[in-house]
Amino acid sequence: MTHYVLAVDLGGTKVEAALVDADGTLAPGSRERRPTGAASTSEQLAEAVRHVVEHALGSLDVAGGDDLVGVGVGSAGPVDLEHGAVSPINLPAWRGWPLRDQVAELVAAAGVLPAGAPVTLRLDGVSLALAEHWVGSTQGEQNALAITVSTGVGGGLIVNGRLLSGGTGNAGHIGQIQIADRPAGQNASEATLEVIASGPNVVAWARRQGWQGERGEDLAAGYVAGDELAVAAVRRSANAVGEAISSVTTLLDLDVVAIGGGFSRVSTDYLDLVRQTVEEAPVNGYARRVRVVPSGLSDESPLVGAAALVWQADLLG
Repeated sequence: MTHYVLAVDLGGTKVEAALVDADGTLAPGSRERRPTGAASTSEQLAEAVRHVVEHALGSLDVAGGDDLVGVGVGSAGPVDLEHGAVSPINLPAWRGWPLRDQVAELVAAAGVLPAGAPVTLRLDGVSLALAEHWVGSTQGEQNALAITVSTGVGGGLIVNGRLLSGGTGNAGHIGQIQIADRPAGQNASEATLEVIASGPNVVAWARRQGWQGERGEDLAAGYVAGDELAVAAVRRSANAVGEAISSVTTLLDLDVVAIGGGFSRVSTDYLDLVRQTVEEAPVNGYARRVRVVPSGLSDESPLVGAAALVWQADLLG
């Protein structure tokens, strides 16, 4: 018999689901994804969730001894744990959408979840932190931050050996903290880490400076070639991430930070640039002791994180 958790991850560009076992391994053939995006309607988003959940559940071999022990749902935020609802910044069609109930109803309709089994929703960055602590680069650490630098910037925290969720479930939402001085009258979002450091925003900034490339891959090539604007854009991103780490470490006295996500690999020295800022930025020396390490997870990390909400439920704060 193999026990599985249904893992669901909702993000700004895709939603996906899979069955994940107690070792953090995805069941072959169970993973499915569908695009999301800012232009998606509420109906399109709901249909995408339905499709990936039903695909994953369809790979459960009940006759062969497979069983489902719970459901974990990670979502771009903000989230509302009290009501099981989500309002992803990059999915404007969903504000207060009852994602936990939607997934629970889909699973109930399939008749494969025992009564009383958990259906747990958390911020995607929080789920990521739990995944790194479970099978990634922060195993055994008591005070850790996990960051993903990609289309957006997400994060989650383990503090004193426990997952930190906060009052509404949005603790660790590092992409929305402000890094730069905000001139009077400027929209607050323009000064956030996500706007300064995430892949599409870095490309947009470089283009505003006169760079001629189109995508993150072009930026990576320009960086290797020594293009002045490409180098400046990548360093600006890494510096912002380093400043955010310095601030959070000063506040929470962290031991280690794991960084993943596609844009964190835009250059081979991206993490070194982050480390340089982490060494230079803190006012207090104790904040310099934090170690910055690469994520120990693959592109399956959002799903592993969602599954960890059930498999590592004893760490939920």
